[in-house]
Amino acid sequence: MRKTIRVAIADDHPVLLAGMVSLFAGSDRHEIVGQADSADASMELVKTLAPDVIIMDLSMPGDVFRTIAQIGATAPDTRIVVFTAYCSIESALKALDAGATGFALKGSPSSELLEAIDTVMANQMFVTRQYASQVMNGLRDRARRQALDEAVRLNVREKQIVGHLMQARTNREIATALQISEKTVKHYMTGLMLKLKARNRVEVVIASRLSQEQADARS
Repeated sequence: MRKTIRVAIADDHPVLLAGMVSLFAGSDRHEIVGQADSADASMELVKTLAPDVIIMDLSMPGDVFRTIAQIGATAPDTRIVVFTAYCSIESALKALDAGATGFALKGSPSSELLEAIDTVMANQMFVTRQYASQVMNGLRDRARRQALDEAVRLNVREKQIVGHLMQARTNREIATALQISEKTVKHYMTGLMLKLKARNRVEVVIASRLSQEQADARS
């Protein structure tokens, strides 16, 4: 038997709120545990009731994006599904960046909202089909740019180590050349792999070259 999903709804439009409540009324898989009509009330509702999912409109009074981030930081077990008529690629990206894991449109069939809840409860991201490919491309491009920006900001020692890696030198050889311990070289290697999102020495070299090319193109 599947667990009942405890759902909270945050929307300041009475008619739409009533419609969402009626949508779940006949479901034996969902239980409406609370309602809110503003960003601040949403935060208090989550603190008090700890729902499994909160469905949030973006046009409520208050800073909804900040509240999404606060919920994500203080109540990580509560999934956030944005359900809104305020539709744009930018708003979807901003909501997902803030911490929402679902984004559905009010103009879509009601089945999409139910699908969004099931998807986020399975620890996956849901984006309305109307925007799915564009949003995913936007997220990938943003992650790629962020990785490149971080890669450019290597300190002097990291740049020295990358230079030796490009010459296929071992950790021991790098330690000798830089007059530091082999343990210190390994410490820097770990940091480089994290910064460059690389899994090994070869990927560190490739990512370093790519980031330098990007930096040269921007200058």
